[in-house]
Amino acid sequence: MKALLVLEDGKNFLGKSFGSEGETIGEVVFNTSMMGYQEIITDPSYCEQIVTMTYPQIGNYGVNKKDTESGKIQVSGLIVKEYLDFYSNYRAIESLDSYLKKSGIVALFDIDTRELTRYIRIKGAMKGIISTNNFDKDYLISRLESYPGLIGRDLTKNVSCKKAYIYNKNIKNPKFHIVAVDFGIKTSILKCMSDSGLKIKVVPPWTSADEILNEDPDGIFLSNGPGDPDAVKYAIPEIKKVLNKKPLFGICLGHQLLAIALGAKTFKLKFGHHGGNHPVKNMLTGKIEITAQNHGFNVDMKSLKGIKNTDFEITHINLNDNTVEGISYKDLNAFSVQYHPEAKPGPDDSKYLFDDFIRIMSNFKSNS
Repeated sequence: MKALLVLEDGKNFLGKSFGSEGETIGEVVFNTSMMGYQEIITDPSYCEQIVTMTYPQIGNYGVNKKDTESGKIQVSGLIVKEYLDFYSNYRAIESLDSYLKKSGIVALFDIDTRELTRYIRIKGAMKGIISTNNFDKDYLISRLESYPGLIGRDLTKNVSCKKAYIYNKNIKNPKFHIVAVDFGIKTSILKCMSDSGLKIKVVPPWTSADEILNEDPDGIFLSNGPGDPDAVKYAIPEIKKVLNKKPLFGICLGHQLLAIALGAKTFKLKFGHHGGNHPVKNMLTGKIEITAQNHGFNVDMKSLKGIKNTDFEITHINLNDNTVEGISYKDLNAFSVQYHPEAKPGPDDSKYLFDDFIRIMSNFKSNS
């Protein structure tokens, strides 16, 4: 069956359909990872995005029960060059096609994904629609005109938990107890923190500072998530209230929200950072980390001048475009990174960040 992708400026690509039939709308981005498509499509940070995989062959190892980052597929759509329905993997239980169909996700293949990726790099990420049943370009563009896009929208409520829960009730002899604020948290982040010996209570993004502090945690974690950080306005004053009362660690959206709470600003990147091969320089050690990234917004480096009354330093820089990838706020016992240490593309280049969180909690407890 045919499928048509139309971008908001009228650029279009005709290919073939897999997954579900119908129409889907979202922001079209590209991901440069060579593997991990199951993790990518279930990552809550991809809410309302149509992901183009730059690696040409997708589907060859099927889908299994373990490699998911949330309880469902989060992308709005998927675009690949060559879809392989004949999968081979001892853990696989079904094909990517059937997995997408169960969730009603429209997907497109047999287009030149190199051309599409280059187009997005030049023009920037933009709204797009995939259709398998209507190929009238004027109609599809009119549908895109009514779609609001991502800027100014809080998408965290669409992907976060609705009530608090303990992630690892049966953990033995935990080193510390933390509260993780769920803005769209990835399962692998929870697993990494649990493997580090942390007992984790996950709470919704609208949880108040008083509720968090009443748990008397040893530390607070601010998770990743989708959309515009500046739109998550209810979380920012609560983050301010917990600063320096407990050690704090943020990843991705959590990194951005922490910076905003302290007086910085964020901006939308032209085409975002999405992939498992982004070089980041650790400014404290001089070492280069190969990182996994997935964000469309970034902390504005110039706006960091607006952070007052705290001793902070930029700890990590993206070597592709010199954007901010990490900040430490020493006197507040807080730090954050823009990238995803739990994804381990290095594979263990950034694992030390979880150890740093434990060290800060240990020192804070000793000094309290």
